[in-house]
Amino acid sequence: MHTEDTPSESADNLPERREFFRIEDRIGLEARKLPHSADPDSNLFDDDHLEDLRADFRRLDQDIKSQLASIADQDRQLTGLVKSLNGKLDTLARIMAFQQNPLQPGDWQDVTLSEGGLAFSSDPQAWQTGDRLAVRMTLLPELFQPRAMAQVLDVQADETGRARVHTGFIRIHDSDRQQIARHVMRLQIRQRQKE
Repeated sequence: MHTEDTPSESADNLPERREFFRIEDRIGLEARKLPHSADPDSNLFDDDHLEDLRADFRRLDQDIKSQLASIADQDRQLTGLVKSLNGKLDTLARIMAFQQNPLQPGDWQDVTLSEGGLAFSSDPQAWQTGDRLAVRMTLLPELFQPRAMAQVLDVQADETGRARVHTGFIRIHDSDRQQIARHVMRLQIRQRQKE
């Protein structure tokens, strides 16, 4: 059973890409090639010093959610207030994390994104099928920053001289996958409202 902090792995059994909803989006994307011997449990973005704080933050978030469930029946106004304050703190934490690691203009790019992976444009020689990469995404407007280990499934040259790199997530925390799922759903809703 996976907890929010447990990465789900599918290295030997990549999910069928068609089973997830996909969207076209512009996101902040940081991608690093990994050696095949890379330890999936290692910190892929050299920010170990924050990992204890992240673990505390996730633990406290779970505590708040479990306590909210117990007071929800007793006092709806108090429950609503605590949910609003918790949401405000989550937003503040994402803003602070983004400010600590601001992205450069070149880090923003158009991608195809789903819970199962992403596709992005790159130099044709940069990636080969089977390569493993660490990805950190910044999703707007929420400033979610899900991370994953991915594997290159296909590299297709395009008419501009670039290549479209198709990847599948092979190791991703459930909480990161849920952030992507919520982002995809919100974007789909916004797109339908515009139609």
